[in-house]
Amino acid sequence: MKPGLRLPKSAQAWRTPDFSQTLKRELEALGLDELPLQQGLSASSVALDDWMQAIILSSKETSGIIHIHAGLFYTGVVAGCSCADDPTPLERENEYCEILIRLDHASGEAKISLAQE
Repeated sequence: MKPGLRLPKSAQAWRTPDFSQTLKRELEALGLDELPLQQGLSASSVALDDWMQAIILSSKETSGIIHIHAGLFYTGVVAGCSCADDPTPLERENEYCEILIRLDHASGEAKISLAQE
């Protein structure tokens, strides 16, 4: 997770009918560097960020911080050694993880972490 991650459009859209769609678009534009996709793997060993779909599970605001619980659908692969005789298939595996976002309503600054089960 890179410091200084910002979701300014989502912060501006808070408490409007467009909030969920705006947040989904901003999340889906992020990649492996900003999201804990690798840490959220359960069926594969390497996360891919060429396709991802976000769903907003819940959101609330306390003391100027918007707390968001979101789910991410994405894919990963089981990485082999890439040798000519490597039997490991490079088929995509469906993955899902849940994240927690702390979004500063005033600045749009965001902190994203993997939700603990």
